[in-house]
Amino acid sequence: MPSSSVTLISKCTIFPDQKSDIKSLKLSVSDIPMLSCQYIQKGVLLTSPPFSFDDLVVFLKQSLSTTLSYFPPLAGRLTTDPDGHLHITCNDAGIHFLVVKSPKLSIHDILFPGDVPDCVKEFFTFDKTISYSGHFKPLAAVQVTELVDGVFIGCTVNHAVTDGTSFWHFFNTFAEISKGASKISKSPHFCRNTVFNSQAVLKFPPGGPTVTFAGDKPLRERIFHFSREAILKLKYRANYGCLLTKQMNSEVLGKLCNDSWKSVNGETNGTLRNSNDEISSFQSLCAQLWRSVTRARKLEPTKITTFRMAVNCRHRLDPKLEQYYFGNAIQSIPTFVPVGELLAKDLSWGADLLHKNVVAHEDDTVRRGVADWEKQPRLFPLGNFDGASLTMGSSPRFPMYNNDFGWGRPLAVRSGRANKFDGKISAFPGREGNGSVDLEIVLAPDTMAGLECDGEIMQYVSEIV
Repeated sequence: MPSSSVTLISKCTIFPDQKSDIKSLKLSVSDIPMLSCQYIQKGVLLTSPPFSFDDLVVFLKQSLSTTLSYFPPLAGRLTTDPDGHLHITCNDAGIHFLVVKSPKLSIHDILFPGDVPDCVKEFFTFDKTISYSGHFKPLAAVQVTELVDGVFIGCTVNHAVTDGTSFWHFFNTFAEISKGASKISKSPHFCRNTVFNSQAVLKFPPGGPTVTFAGDKPLRERIFHFSREAILKLKYRANYGCLLTKQMNSEVLGKLCNDSWKSVNGETNGTLRNSNDEISSFQSLCAQLWRSVTRARKLEPTKITTFRMAVNCRHRLDPKLEQYYFGNAIQSIPTFVPVGELLAKDLSWGADLLHKNVVAHEDDTVRRGVADWEKQPRLFPLGNFDGASLTMGSSPRFPMYNNDFGWGRPLAVRSGRANKFDGKISAFPGREGNGSVDLEIVLAPDTMAGLECDGEIMQYVSEIV
């Protein structure tokens, strides 16, 4: 669809409705590496509200102003002190709010089967803006786009200020206040007395850093949907080394169906065997994707392929960080293996590699990662430098569909063009919940075509949106 399908109607600055009592927050060891990453862009597709779009705009502006008073760092700017340390100055400078109309685009256009349409990228602002730009640009922006029969609310936030956990906390709070809450249910914690606080300084070239990946290569982007049942079948295959068939023992299937969802960060409320030795549902899905994409790339058997996961460290530390610690509290877990070995072994072999790396990433590992960064401060190398890597971001545990602005849950979650390259994968919860997952997969066109023909993974895909 042509880029002219949307028209900017207005743009203004929204300020917190109360002045900040926080003066400054220092960027941490987990924040600083993100300064070369582009702003996070995520949003929700909703049906039209039961009142006019103009009333909605007024309503959202008021709610956003109130929300910012609970999240004062987002209304601030980045500063660098004389010693080279970076801070968020909570100066109430405000964030951008854009109103856009698209009189020809409908919900059906957005959700039509096939590649994600380019028009979705126009539901966000600050395209190609790297987080270091927060020194002179707002740290966040909200864009509301009117469609023929719906609304898209897109949020863009500086990645050096929030990770996915904090991003969705802010977004959920915005929706909660918009729905009429008199006070928020989950307050952010701005403490900086953590293991991530450091005196180490990362020096930047004049003008700041640049992105670490090429942004001009042709890409395809699709949403692959995996139902709860399909993922449980994958999990069974990864743990027991055999395919789940229609004739599978009903008692085993019953146990699988009662299994609670476990994410990449290892959290669980109960498992089939209640053991750390069990490969989780999400690890099983990741391993299958790793195998299928690697096969589609037609790489040499001796080439090393990498699957990189971003993990939440809040609960991994001892003592744990506050659940709603505001900022970045993530680290990356890479798993390396020769292509030939990954494809020659069965799914359980690759899944077990991912599982063991996740389980091992506890307090000691997190602290070693911090110490290693302090010895050699550096930016996060986002990208696919060797043509053989996959990077998994986001999480199916993020409460993306807990965003009822007053007239119903979202129809879908979508993202902008930020931080996308060949091999970038983002995991979203499926709209039906209950352990279903949507994978937003970005690949080179030839690789995507190969993936779509890979029967090993496609047998688990219930639909492609």
